[in-house]
Amino acid sequence: MKIALPSRQNKIDSHFGHCEYYTVYTVDKDKKQILSEEIINSPAGCGCKSNIAQVLSEEGVKVMLAGNMGDGAVNVLHSAGIEVLRGCSGDVKSVAMSWLEGNLNDSGESCHEHGHDCSH
Repeated sequence: MKIALPSRQNKIDSHFGHCEYYTVYTVDKDKKQILSEEIINSPAGCGCKSNIAQVLSEEGVKVMLAGNMGDGAVNVLHSAGIEVLRGCSGDVKSVAMSWLEGNLNDSGESCHEHGHDCSH
């Protein structure tokens, strides 16, 4: 199984749409282990208007562990078959391990601080 984390300098980027890159971990959820790590470059522009959801889905990503994101981005990721957990912060590997240990839940909060509309 693969999980993706919007990243900046090995930490969760608080704004999904403008992260530097995505850290993608292949994990064994049963054994609570990270098996491998890869980096996927972030496309230019707003995450919800880019093709990143499709790219991550094609890579086999099933879960996005993110800081903040708008409803538009959540909907685009869901449409691509990717579950979203918002409200994450800190070191990407620590966040991934917390999720594997069952210690993370979606904050349910959407980011409304964009200067644009991502609600398509």
